[in-house]
Amino acid sequence: QVQLVESGGGLVQAGDSLRLSCAASGRTFSSYAMGWFRQAPGKERDIVAAISRSGLSTYYIDSVKGRFTISRDNAKKAVYLQMNSLKPEDTAVYYCAAVAKLIATRESEYEYWGQGTPVTVSD
Repeated sequence: QVQLVESGGGLVQAGDSLRLSCAASGRTFSSYAMGWFRQAPGKERDIVAAISRSGLSTYYIDSVKGRFTISRDNAKKAVYLQMNSLKPEDTAVYYCAAVAKLIATRESEYEYWGQGTPVTVSD
């Protein structure tokens, strides 16, 4: 029902910023809660941020609060993750995900996934 493609990752220095984009295809994008996840080398995939269908509600893990901002543009069928003040511990492959719910914060709730975009933050 929905296909997701992430972009915007890259190699940056600590303190730099990146803006990740997730482009969605298919109908009724506004019916899906969206989330950003990340998986660091040798670790499990974890939630980073989530946003409700309308964009009125958002969720962030403590380690990114004040640095990352999730947003969506339902007209463009896109979700974004603005990442500021990047740290080496942010290094991971970042994934976009979708599910037909109001909002979701658990990996098991998400049904559709993108291929991931790598982010590497050096000292």
